[in-house]
Amino acid sequence: MLEQMHAIDASTLIWIQTNLRTPVLDAVFSLYTRLGHSGALFLALSVLLLCFRRTRKAGVLGMVAIGVGALMTNVTLKPLIARARPWVSLEEIVPLVTESDPNAFPSGHTCAAFAMAGTWLWAQDIRKLKILGFVLACVMGFSRLYVGVHYLSDVLVGCAVGLFAAWLVYIMWHVLLSDGRRLRTLR
Repeated sequence: MLEQMHAIDASTLIWIQTNLRTPVLDAVFSLYTRLGHSGALFLALSVLLLCFRRTRKAGVLGMVAIGVGALMTNVTLKPLIARARPWVSLEEIVPLVTESDPNAFPSGHTCAAFAMAGTWLWAQDIRKLKILGFVLACVMGFSRLYVGVHYLSDVLVGCAVGLFAAWLVYIMWHVLLSDGRRLRTLR
């Protein structure tokens, strides 16, 4: 089973590198993936939502979910699993960006993106914002494959952890509200 997953992971990255890379896309995806370092792009977007009463709750929950997701991925899972980056085991892979963290599993960038997107999905009612969140998250996940720093399974698990972090934060928000500890400034 693990051998099959590794084969799918490897063939996906090699296919992307062989068939999709162009100088223009290399620049676009390298820039976009850099914007996701430490969840910066998604934290900034969540902070922006704080500026508008209608989206304030989604902004706060997005920031918290990104933090919870980072604890799950970067602090817990990555060091525990210690899966090496793709270029270590696949000599065909040429990464377009450098990563200071040697561990690949799961993708922290993807986790942050989907933590934000999940909170936007559940915590506010603007349909266009929900769609935008998921498009930005999917593009981030793909960018991590495109630049050659993650396997497909790293990205898929990062997505799942990010959505779980968003769901967990959203549920905890409702538990706090049902206990009568209302945060009136965010409603």
